[in-house]
Amino acid sequence: MPLSPYVLGIRERIGHDLLYLPGVSAVIERDGSYLLARTPGDDRWGIVGGGMEPVEEPVDALRREVREELGIEIVVGELLGAYGGESLVFEYPNGDVVSYATMAWSCALPDGVTDAQLRIEREELTEVAWLTPERFLAEPHHLWAERMIRDDLARRA
Repeated sequence: MPLSPYVLGIRERIGHDLLYLPGVSAVIERDGSYLLARTPGDDRWGIVGGGMEPVEEPVDALRREVREELGIEIVVGELLGAYGGESLVFEYPNGDVVSYATMAWSCALPDGVTDAQLRIEREELTEVAWLTPERFLAEPHHLWAERMIRDDLARRA
C-alpha cells in the first residue's frame, strides 16, 4: 500500500531523514512452521507487519496490515513483546530512512483458511513461505524476525 498521508506529510518536511515510527508484527505459526515474507529488493526473510496510523489501536493495525499484505484475517493471540534497535532501521529504495519500534503478537490463520486464499500484495511482498525455525535460521533473514520467532518458540515450550 502507498505511504499514509500522515507519513507523507512528515516526509514533505524532513525529506529522507530518519523517521521513528511505531509498528506491528504478526508472528503467524502453523504446525511448527512460520509464515514468512520477503519484500521488494530484499532477499532476507521477515515477518508480516507494518506501520501504525495515528490514533489506531495496535491490534487493529496488525489486522489491517495482514489484510492488506495477505488478503486474509488472522487470529491474534498473545503479545510476544516490543522490539526496536538497529535491526529495525531500514533504508528504503527511495532513500527514506525509518527506525521502527514494533509490537509482535503470536498469531494463527483461522480454521479452514488455506494457502490458496493468500493474496500477496506485490507492492509490499515478493514472496511468502511456511518455514520451520531450522530452515528459517539457515536462510538469509532479518535479526528482528529471528528474535520474534525465538520468543514465540520460548512461549510455546
